[in-house]
Amino acid sequence: MRNERVDPARVCRSLPGTGKPRTMVIDAQTRIWPSVDRLGRETSEILRRVRADRWIKESAEPEQLQDSLDCVDGALVFAYRADRQDACVPNEWVAEVTAKSRGLLMGVAGIDPLANDVFGEVDRAVEMGFVGITVCPSDQGFHPTHSSAMRLWERCESLALPVFVSRPGPVGPGAVLEFDRPLAWDEVARSLPGLSVVLSGIGAPWVEETLVLLQKHARIFADTAGLVHRPWQLFQALLGANSMDIVDKLLFASGWPTETPAKAIETIYSINAFSQGTQLPGIPRSQLRAIVERDVATTLGIPIAGGRSTPSDPPITTPPGVADATGESTSD
Repeated sequence: MRNERVDPARVCRSLPGTGKPRTMVIDAQTRIWPSVDRLGRETSEILRRVRADRWIKESAEPEQLQDSLDCVDGALVFAYRADRQDACVPNEWVAEVTAKSRGLLMGVAGIDPLANDVFGEVDRAVEMGFVGITVCPSDQGFHPTHSSAMRLWERCESLALPVFVSRPGPVGPGAVLEFDRPLAWDEVARSLPGLSVVLSGIGAPWVEETLVLLQKHARIFADTAGLVHRPWQLFQALLGANSMDIVDKLLFASGWPTETPAKAIETIYSINAFSQGTQLPGIPRSQLRAIVERDVATTLGIPIAGGRSTPSDPPITTPPGVADATGESTSD
């Protein structure tokens, strides 16, 4: 199979005059934060110790995100909350950002299942227009089948809110890694077959467990965030998914700011470079294209109307009480 360098803008949209229908490409996971401190004590300390510019940006402002989305039609942008880590990228701030993006961004609310007012938070998230929730079991300190978590999943199933299982940065020393095992979601999926669950990074480092879950449960999916900047690991995961005929359960996600959507798309389309000149199998290009162009709205049952901001949009401000990129609060 001949490997070609890919122009992400070309594969995202049909060229004028080709007569081919325009493809709606949605990035299923991006993040913003005004300061890395908002990601929690341990995560911010690790990022600064190992040079944040090599792993993840120390600040990930909304304007920077929108500037990186030229080759896609929309993106899901995640808030974050992990009380035991003092981590909070506020839902209210993300809601303001998405409201001013003219449909380009769709919010995913950060919910801590062990918070005192978790159901109130979910109700407020729905009122603010969020299309799903995101959790990180290892950082938040809960097993997916914890009684409080199960009640939350039941509420999400009733509201048709997908649950995105993801972390915003490297694993800290206080993270309970066994809570991140993908197989922990097997009981959840058996109990709540109508609940949509998306496992970030194809569940890495437990990719094989994730593939089994994707094959077993109709409403469990996985995204490519976290693996698109590790092409060899992504190649192996895609080979496994293709061999099990479950590529249709994979969603395109860049995980910005760890990777840009353009680079992520280029990586996916160029992934067969690893098999060139070897006896390794490759992934059919049609399958790679299907990942990038998957209809996220239909797949997850959420309203997505990709749009694009205009120069007349008002600037996105940092709301009171939220630290800006320098770490200073805007509260009086």
